[in-house]
Amino acid sequence: MRATTAFNKMLAIPGAHVTGVVFTPDGIVVDLGRRAKRLRCPCGWSTRAVYDRSRRSWRGLDLGTAKVFLRASIRRLMCRRCGRVRTEAVPWARPGARFTRDFEDVVAWLAQRMDKSAVTRLLRCSWEAVANIVTRVVAEQLDETRLRDLYRIGVDEVSYRKGHRYLTVVADHDRDGAVVWVGEGKSAATLGAFYEQLGEDGCAQVQAVSMDLGAAFKKATDAHAPTARQCVDPFHLIALANEAINKARRWAWNIERDKARHAAAQAGPKRRGRPPAGSPPPTRDQARWVKHTRWALLKDPEHLNASQLQVLHELRRSHSVLYRCWQLKEGLRDLYRLADPADAPEHLNCWPGPAAAGSPPSSPCPRPSGPTATGSSPPCSSAYPTPSSRASTQDPPDQPSRLRTPQRRRPHRDDLPLLRRTDHPATHTKVRRTAFKA
Repeated sequence: MRATTAFNKMLAIPGAHVTGVVFTPDGIVVDLGRRAKRLRCPCGWSTRAVYDRSRRSWRGLDLGTAKVFLRASIRRLMCRRCGRVRTEAVPWARPGARFTRDFEDVVAWLAQRMDKSAVTRLLRCSWEAVANIVTRVVAEQLDETRLRDLYRIGVDEVSYRKGHRYLTVVADHDRDGAVVWVGEGKSAATLGAFYEQLGEDGCAQVQAVSMDLGAAFKKATDAHAPTARQCVDPFHLIALANEAINKARRWAWNIERDKARHAAAQAGPKRRGRPPAGSPPPTRDQARWVKHTRWALLKDPEHLNASQLQVLHELRRSHSVLYRCWQLKEGLRDLYRLADPADAPEHLNCWPGPAAAGSPPSSPCPRPSGPTATGSSPPCSSAYPTPSSRASTQDPPDQPSRLRTPQRRRPHRDDLPLLRRTDHPATHTKVRRTAFKA
């Protein structure tokens, strides 16, 4: 078999055939011959008039360890639609590219799954080439109808480079979180550019927007889509609950440590040597044990191991305030796991439950006055055990005020879809972190 026939079958280049193969120190050069006689502009206009000709090479996919270059004669034409001289479009490469379509598709696929340095080392190309290839592929594959019929969207930022470089990402919840828009930055102006591109009609049909607790996205949404319901996504809300649990754990740890120091001071100097026979075993270091309850309190209950479950059981048996904090956090997490979204207001109204009340109620949440079905329970009923005595549910006198559960300001919360923290101004971080003072 001739080399030209073999390369014709291997490359299968549309609109061209292999006329020659040359092996050089830099790689394999494959000469191509065009079949089409008419020149076609990238805009779609075609003609037979040739402005001039030249030779050009395109980098293709490697053949083993050898680079492959496609070389062909390319023509220019005077496009009446564009009003200037343009280079004709070729079927094996995108307009303005020096790489084949197959090569650029591989680069774009790898860029989604690895860093740019790995792509450049694997395919032996430059950083600038990878960036330009990604730009061309995204511009060609981008769906122009992606901004139509947007009803429920999610907005968040992602860091793409060190030095606080962020991208604002907008996703469509109705299409399984498909990304529909990306802009550089995370300010209100960045999200405002998305709303401007969406248009007034598109902004009017947006029903709900999920976002973090920052003020920038809220400001842009209030200005461009005031009728949309603003919701806090579960990631940032549960992160705030975990932060509150961590503060409570450090508070309890300091209390136990102060108790141990006070007991050691009253006991006097520690006796050296072995303890006498018949003496009680040494007590557990309670401060150290409370310190290491962190992951048992923060992790999802489905991912707890046996030792962490034992920690939770011990906290429950001792009626610890940490267990009540854990109950509040899990009750808040259950808000996003309801099968029927209509049950959310009732779940939210009775969310604090007996873990935060002064005395334990007879049921996990208020029952309706009318008759209910036998064996039925309200959607906010908790599956976690709660303290059964009045003394176990009351807060100790030295408990910090920030651990108190917020009280309802209005009798009904049906028109309050947004849970937003107002006691501190929002910062550039996703979750505001306050240093704990021992």
